[in-house]
Amino acid sequence: MSKRFQARLITWLTVLLVVTLSAPGWAARPAQDTFPQDRAKALLEKLTPEERVGQLFLVAFNGPEAAPGTPDANQIYNLVTKYHIGGVILLSGNDNFAGYDQTLAVLQSLTDQIQRNDYSVSLIPQTIPGSSQTYYPSFIPLFIAIIQDGDGFPYDNILNGLTPLPSNMTIGATWEPQQAQQIGAVLGKELSILGINMLLGPSLDVLEPPYSETSSDIGVRSFGGDPFWVAELGRAFIRGVHQGSGNKIAVVAKHFPGFGGADRLPEEEVPTIRKTLDQLRHFDLYPFFMVTGNAESQEEMTDGLLASPIRYQGFQENFRATTKPISFDPQAFGKLMELPALKSWRESGGVVISNDLGSRAVRRFYDPTGETFNGRAVALDAFLAGNDILYLGNFISSGDPDRYTSIVRTIESFIAKYKEDPIFAERVDQSVLRILTLKYRLYPSVFSLNSTLPRSERLKEVNASGNVTFETVRKAATLISPPLAELEPAIPAVNDQIVFLTDMRTYQQCSLCPLQNLIELNALEQTVVRLYGPQAGSKILPRNLVSYSFQELQNLLNVGTGQLQIENDLRHAEWIVFSMLDNNPAYAGTRTFENFLNERPDLIQGKRLIAFAFNAPYFLDATDISKLTAYYGIYNRTPQAIDVAARLLFQEILPVGDLPVSVQEVGYDLARITFPDPNQEIQLFLDLPSEAEDLDAATPQVTATPVPFRVGDPVPVRTGVILDHNGHVVPDGTIVTFILTVGSDVGLMQQVDAQTEKGIARATLRISNFGAVEIRAKSEPAMNSQVLQFVIPSENLPPTERPTIEPSPTATASPTPTLTASPTATPTPVPILPEPARTGFLDWLGSLAATALVAMIGYRFAASSGQLRWGVRNGYLALIGGILAYSYLALQLPGSSDLIERNGFWGVTMVALLGAMFGGGCALIWRLLTVLVKRR
Repeated sequence: MSKRFQARLITWLTVLLVVTLSAPGWAARPAQDTFPQDRAKALLEKLTPEERVGQLFLVAFNGPEAAPGTPDANQIYNLVTKYHIGGVILLSGNDNFAGYDQTLAVLQSLTDQIQRNDYSVSLIPQTIPGSSQTYYPSFIPLFIAIIQDGDGFPYDNILNGLTPLPSNMTIGATWEPQQAQQIGAVLGKELSILGINMLLGPSLDVLEPPYSETSSDIGVRSFGGDPFWVAELGRAFIRGVHQGSGNKIAVVAKHFPGFGGADRLPEEEVPTIRKTLDQLRHFDLYPFFMVTGNAESQEEMTDGLLASPIRYQGFQENFRATTKPISFDPQAFGKLMELPALKSWRESGGVVISNDLGSRAVRRFYDPTGETFNGRAVALDAFLAGNDILYLGNFISSGDPDRYTSIVRTIESFIAKYKEDPIFAERVDQSVLRILTLKYRLYPSVFSLNSTLPRSERLKEVNASGNVTFETVRKAATLISPPLAELEPAIPAVNDQIVFLTDMRTYQQCSLCPLQNLIELNALEQTVVRLYGPQAGSKILPRNLVSYSFQELQNLLNVGTGQLQIENDLRHAEWIVFSMLDNNPAYAGTRTFENFLNERPDLIQGKRLIAFAFNAPYFLDATDISKLTAYYGIYNRTPQAIDVAARLLFQEILPVGDLPVSVQEVGYDLARITFPDPNQEIQLFLDLPSEAEDLDAATPQVTATPVPFRVGDPVPVRTGVILDHNGHVVPDGTIVTFILTVGSDVGLMQQVDAQTEKGIARATLRISNFGAVEIRAKSEPAMNSQVLQFVIPSENLPPTERPTIEPSPTATASPTPTLTASPTATPTPVPILPEPARTGFLDWLGSLAATALVAMIGYRFAASSGQLRWGVRNGYLALIGGILAYSYLALQLPGSSDLIERNGFWGVTMVALLGAMFGGGCALIWRLLTVLVKRR
């Protein structure tokens, strides 16, 4: 074999080795070498008291900037770099957001700067207070939190630029967990792109009637009034946020332990609720159980709970005793945390965040006059009650000039107590360990700056999921009154006059931003023209449409007849369409709609009145509803909601949603509705391993195989999916009674109660005698079921055939047992955020080029001096060194992710170059050792 052929063979083998080992597509997934809690413990040991205490605080600040320069920016910069706070919360009321067209870009810059501030201080040595020793503070990513409950102002803080998302009650009206997951995924993805890593939501409050006549309850922020469905939709929403953000957002469910029965807003006043702990367990707490210790997967589990200031009368069975607000009561809080689901969640690292300790509700609790407020004492009470993170919003103590001063003094008081009180220090360490564990779950490899920073190039992916919102709103649209069978089929004719009346309200993204309307005055009119005007079939004429605000309608009521144009338009209209919001006394014209119906019957007689509730559906009384031709629940006021309303007006689409809350004014009782439908026939099956009946089949096939039962044997049975009055799956825990009879002797009857899970109940009955056996089931008020019939022979007779299944003689046709209505269209799934940066093709190509360059230089250097063999060795070892260095990164071994994220292409190339140089160096050392040996 010639030397030339040997050289070529070595070259091709080397190339093959490079391609095989370093192809980027074959890189292994990174493995977590330690659990988040283990890493948190290791980091906790390194932290100073100042760093530990700082992690307890989630603070608010003013302005959209965080780089030092302005007084507001200097304050948040100092809190981050000097006091090592654990996180910040962004609020529109604090002007943390810029105007209409700059909201997202400015917000992304703000979150970027906040994390950079935190990282910068880790590069500068600090002096330990009271000594001359220095240390480098640890870089711990900050929580950047936000409240974004959906449906815009006042429930959202980012009011422009994102995909408009509907309220939770809109999702509740679909009764479809899939829709909750889709909406959660959109929100999680878009917030994560902006650099936000904590969501204070969703609300898991279960709404209870009677509701407030004003907007002083949770309202559309709740998924509904049934604990089971609030839990189902809540955990699907949480799963969506986690998936959409790539598990980069911590979800904090609220308002623990449940605010649905309160008659005060949690931000305004501490409410008192008359409930025992046992009542709470079965109602208010149920959704929280299902997203903590009883969650079916890690993705459905909430990362934290937001504790609310709620007082309970009768909490411990004594209705004469009233607790302090739960978030300030160590005994009541501890009793809640001892409940099994919460205890296991807490032990695995669940974090509890206090409500805003500077809220009006907290201030009024500590001093009803509102004249004094001791922030340090309030914060200490909240921490000792059991909260891990203290949310300091409108936190200004009496005598302090501003919020910054009160926050600093509170942090310093905690640091002093930490150093003086070992028990307090131990309590702080426990909370900090939970906080660090949660942060390591968000950033599982290492705490690196690049892993926390948002990417500006991804802003184009925001506000691109309007189809998900439209599909959710379409499925939620509800005909509240009359029943669908009684709805008039008439739609507006071409020449019909239509007057649109809209509840007009304004808001601002920031104090200097322009005013915007919740619903534009002519939004519904313009949508009707777009969908049905001259450019879309000419079903209406634009000149016949006119829009007015509720304020203009109130002016009509104030001035009397014959004065305003609105009166003339109303008098000549065939259709009057109302766009309603909630009854908020802060806005003029809140009760205008009801006043109009009562005071001007002459303007509504003989006309078709259509009302759309773009908020909660329970603000009208029965008399007002009776005057309407149709009353629809939309539950939100996104642009997609306006579109759906227009299509409902022209009956292009049918209202397929169902009320998620009770509306007594139309006789809709949610507790009754979620009971089994009495008109269905419950399906029955033998629950045997060989049974494979389709749950959706109307009648199972009967085979002629022997019955495998004898006297004394257990008989496992199950139902099909049991549906409620609306055709949805009954809540888990619905009681089903299985009845077994033998022969005609009533005395040989056996009853067993079982509870449903996902709509299906299972039980085991026991055969006590031979003869004809019948098995039935009932779940009140659904009393009819199929009947399993078979004969149990005596010991001397052969076994009979498989049982027959006969319908109950009084049974009526059962509804199709589907979990939810079949969708007409499936929204495009929201992409999951990419995993941490890995080596790619360009990285591989650059590393290969760098390695080859070093190998060629090493070869040429030795060959030029006549050492051809050492030249080959130099080149070959350089290739091996470069390959091994690149492979270390490609295989995602410890430390590689951080290096790739921080340095990208050039960092990977430099590592390969150093590896190749190391290999060439090894060849040089080999050569020198060989020369020395020969000389000896």
